[in-house]
Amino acid sequence: MKKIILSIDGMTCSACSNGLEKYLNKQNGIKQASVNLVMANATIEYDEKYLNQSKIEEFVKQAGFKSLGQFKEIKLENKNRKEKIKFIIFTILAIALMYISMGHEIHLPTLNIINPHTNAVNYAVILLIITILFLIYGFDILKNGYKNLIHKTPNMDTLVGIGVISSFLYSLYSMYEIIKGNHSSTMNLYFESTAMVIYFIKLGRYMDGINKNKTKQAISELVEITPKNAIIKKEGKEKEVTLDEIQKGDIVIAKPGSKIAVDGEIILGKAHLDESFITGESKPVSKEVGAKVMAGSMNYDGYLEYKAEKIGKESTISEIVKLVVEASNTKAPIAKIADKVSGYFVPIVLVIAVITFLAYLLLGNELNVAIITFVTILVVACPCSLGLATPLAIVISQGVCASKGILVKTSETLENAQKVDTIVFDKTGTLTYGKLKISEVLNKSNIEDNKLLQLVGSIESQSSHPIAKALIDYLKENKLETLKVEEFENVAGCGIIGKINNETIILGNSKILERYNIKNEYLEDEKMLANNGNSIIYVVKENKIIAIIGVNDMVRENIKDVIDIFNKKKIQTIMLTGDNKETAQKIAQEIGITKVISNVLPSQKADEIKKLKEENKFVMMCGDGINDSVALEVADIGVSISDATDIAMDSSDVILMKNDLESVSNLINISKKTIKNIKQNLFWAFFYNCLMIPIAIGVLKPIGIAINPMIASIAMVFSSMTVILNALRLRKY
Repeated sequence: MKKIILSIDGMTCSACSNGLEKYLNKQNGIKQASVNLVMANATIEYDEKYLNQSKIEEFVKQAGFKSLGQFKEIKLENKNRKEKIKFIIFTILAIALMYISMGHEIHLPTLNIINPHTNAVNYAVILLIITILFLIYGFDILKNGYKNLIHKTPNMDTLVGIGVISSFLYSLYSMYEIIKGNHSSTMNLYFESTAMVIYFIKLGRYMDGINKNKTKQAISELVEITPKNAIIKKEGKEKEVTLDEIQKGDIVIAKPGSKIAVDGEIILGKAHLDESFITGESKPVSKEVGAKVMAGSMNYDGYLEYKAEKIGKESTISEIVKLVVEASNTKAPIAKIADKVSGYFVPIVLVIAVITFLAYLLLGNELNVAIITFVTILVVACPCSLGLATPLAIVISQGVCASKGILVKTSETLENAQKVDTIVFDKTGTLTYGKLKISEVLNKSNIEDNKLLQLVGSIESQSSHPIAKALIDYLKENKLETLKVEEFENVAGCGIIGKINNETIILGNSKILERYNIKNEYLEDEKMLANNGNSIIYVVKENKIIAIIGVNDMVRENIKDVIDIFNKKKIQTIMLTGDNKETAQKIAQEIGITKVISNVLPSQKADEIKKLKEENKFVMMCGDGINDSVALEVADIGVSISDATDIAMDSSDVILMKNDLESVSNLINISKKTIKNIKQNLFWAFFYNCLMIPIAIGVLKPIGIAINPMIASIAMVFSSMTVILNALRLRKY
């Protein structure tokens, strides 16, 4: 299976996106298609044995839309000067049209040549000419409405198109009657309604475009932070180049006050860099030789030379934008409900409008009254606000999360985060920094400490476990050579084994002693080290314990405050670790966690998560994304504490670019505010339609309340603006 994201042109409302999504999902070879109205794109997973991009684009065309090729970047809709001038001209025409058609009714001065009482034919012809100009202006609406009707996916444009054409044709018939001499038919001309409906639809879309840009701004800012040019070092000389000219392996220079151009590794210099655009960390980070740098970071105070490693789409920024865009293209459960309603809404409105039209005629009303009521229902019921209610809020919240260094992979995760009632934390590298140091060595042999640690460090150099780094760092700090290791073996959850100079050495926790039936005479020593917060490494040679090493880790600086936040929110916190009970309990007590599950193998962590879920807990698991991968997948929501340059963690649903668990609290808060906002939007959208459709039908006519198509189009714009402005409040978080 292959995945592609296409930019789509021609979508104007939720019925458009729903119709295209349904059409694509019906096609053979397409496994799943998800269409995003706000981002104007479609994510399609398909079988490349049967389909390719051109065939999929043909499906898009058949559905009545246009593919603009693969989605490459978030494009803000720039209203150019020509578009603005066109809009201003039609605003002037709209004012002129309203003056001509209604000025005489409110006793405004009117030229005799266009007075409907004295020159009815002139009056009708002028209105017709202006209306034709508006029909040309709104031709895209009529065209899309027709196409979607033909493809059996009627949408908002279909409703507007049918209403506008019905009103226009009836006005043409009335004009014919005027020309024949029946001047009383001037009262049955509705050219101004035809034109003004188009005008207000265009006005709404113009404003939608501006506001949709705001929803994409937080994401698009990520793209714009990288500089357009950079300085590279070639043959000892500096050369300014564009980003596209930089190749992997090039030496790039970053001077004080300039931005890092591409991801890479520092080979010369030292500086403080601002990485807040990705990590959310406001403090500048000190970087020196060997450290990784990310494109877009601001160099405050030092001269740096770094080797280009990730360029173009491989960069951290590009990966983040890709993840956020893909996440905004997934459907949250609440969005699926709204989409389903929108899909049925247009056909139901068409049926209501036709029934009302026939009922008016059967009850003896004049044809013009029946037609105007028919048109009003179609225009007032356009489901724009209903379709914008969810995707706008989701896209804004995704952008807010990204700007705070929280990468949420699916909209469903963003919605479900507010349901979390239990958070399970891995210890090493999650609750602690994972930067272990040797705190104590209990040497039970006649080997010198340095030589003993050289043996241990050499075997640990073959491992990627956080504990291994403490031993490797010891070798580097003491300038000890790494010895040759043979027959290395990793025993998951227990330890490691290796041979040095034909002697087998076993390293690990108490479980490895049980596994190989090694007698433990040092339980009191283990307890003493554990009570001091150490993780324990037994060193075994020739089936005999020759040393016990205590390795200590620092808990995260603000973790106690973070746990306190969760406790106040009535969210249960649990530590899940492979460490012994004493070590785990000591750290848990220190930071405020009341429940500890210790001595657990990596393979058993997932079982513990399952047990919690069986108790009807909604479980979030926070881990390092490596040893905890299975548990992260089993949890309702898996959260990875990530190094900022490594974000491709398939096992997790959320990646924290800023290695700070306070981001989890932020995620839950954003989720709660987003769902609250969506519910408000859906309420106002449904309330609007439930209120306006009966008024359009004429239920309140007996008490003097009625509307026409022009008022209906204004009300529709107002409804959409209410939803958009409410969704934009999320940006203030």
